[in-house]
Amino acid sequence: MSSTTPPPRHRLVRAARLALLVTAVIVATIFAVRAWDAWRSRPLSPWHTHVPHELRAAELDSADWAAYLAAEATVFADVEKEVTAALAPEDQLPSNRYSASSPLHPARFAQDWNRSYVLEPAGPPSGVVVLLHGLTDSPYSLRHIARHYQARGWTAVAPRMPGHGTVPAGLTDVDWEDWAAATRLAVREARRRVPAPAPLHLVGFSNGGTLAMNHTLDALGDSKLGRPDRVVLLSPMIGVTSLARFAGVLGWPAVFPAFANAAWLDVLPEFNPFKYNSFPVHAARESSLFSRALQQAIQREARSGRIAAMPPVLTFQSVLDYTVSAPAVVTAFYAHLPANGSELVLFDYNHNADLGPLMRPGSNALASRLLPPAPRRFHTAVITNAGTRSLEVTERRTDAGTTAETPHELGLTYPRDVFSLSHVALPFPPSDSLYGSAPTSDESFGAHLGAMAVRGERAALVVNGEALVRMSSNPFFPYVLRRIDEGIARPK
Repeated sequence: MSSTTPPPRHRLVRAARLALLVTAVIVATIFAVRAWDAWRSRPLSPWHTHVPHELRAAELDSADWAAYLAAEATVFADVEKEVTAALAPEDQLPSNRYSASSPLHPARFAQDWNRSYVLEPAGPPSGVVVLLHGLTDSPYSLRHIARHYQARGWTAVAPRMPGHGTVPAGLTDVDWEDWAAATRLAVREARRRVPAPAPLHLVGFSNGGTLAMNHTLDALGDSKLGRPDRVVLLSPMIGVTSLARFAGVLGWPAVFPAFANAAWLDVLPEFNPFKYNSFPVHAARESSLFSRALQQAIQREARSGRIAAMPPVLTFQSVLDYTVSAPAVVTAFYAHLPANGSELVLFDYNHNADLGPLMRPGSNALASRLLPPAPRRFHTAVITNAGTRSLEVTERRTDAGTTAETPHELGLTYPRDVFSLSHVALPFPPSDSLYGSAPTSDESFGAHLGAMAVRGERAALVVNGEALVRMSSNPFFPYVLRRIDEGIARPK
């Protein structure tokens, strides 16, 4: 061995030191960049700093629905006292949902859909459904589907997840285990109101989809939890973006009071009465932890064979989804399901939107690329106008165990000015008063956010125009209801 060549042990030590140095530089860079961003970002407001007390998992597991509603009422009263009634004059703006004089203030509405609710049918219920909303969301998001179940003779139970519907700061001190416990509580209440053998459905939107599947998997091994007979998912959070995995690192500078803003990924005006615009690092980290825990549970149940008892799952997913991973729905979930009648519905992008050169590379991937080659153990339906020069969409269905694709005309069209659906659009009809593209006038929630045509001069709005450009309602919502109907027993 040459005298100038270090022995193997010294080379390993040198490599370890270099790796440690590189890691330290990366961490220091992230810390510095996040600290700088926090230093120059919008200052925190009372709704970012006041954290109302919510029941935690252990308390939820020992509580009933009445106790949860009582605790919820206390939380809302606390927010009214500590935030709304204490606002500084400069925060009492028409665009601030926490200002008592704002047309967006939820307490002004005929019903505050931020709170948990139960809808009962006119006669004896034929079944019961639990509806689980998404992250930063509220029970408002699934009210149209809840009313549809109610009209079909079912009882609908829609819980507010801890940390939601009040102030964004509420999401800084709750964990995904708290949401899972609230789901168990809601299922207990559903079965108290409508006992077995009447059917039980779970409907989950976004993070609510994670909750629905987590509960279903847990119930496979514990009959006391209330096993659903069917699960319906909309934009389920099976997998999240890579940023969410490292969100905890981004919040490190917040340990110093001067950089408290680093605990937030977004600090935005709160003009949406039923959804937070601001987003804390802690919530992103919890969503990542939860989705990974769910994927591990799916794999565990698949290895054990218990997944064979999984009820049918109907999933609606946009192929373009900025919030969750559309491929993960297939690879981390449907790939493990048994041949039990489950179905995946994919909403393709608008192939006739005439935006060709403006689409980002990869954004125009065909829906078929998300799916493994047929035959598959689950049914698939792709809603698309690919291969035509029309805005009219067709359902291209492939039944489980077959390779043949059967087209069905739906009588529905893509709006000419819409190039795709979005993560948030699926549970809202175009007629929704707040998020709809053609809102009805029978309800008023202070604004028609989904119908705003953001054409004008820049810097005139209190929010970046990009937030209003995102598609917020589903032109194919009648199709969603028809497909849900296939699993709902009609009243006798």
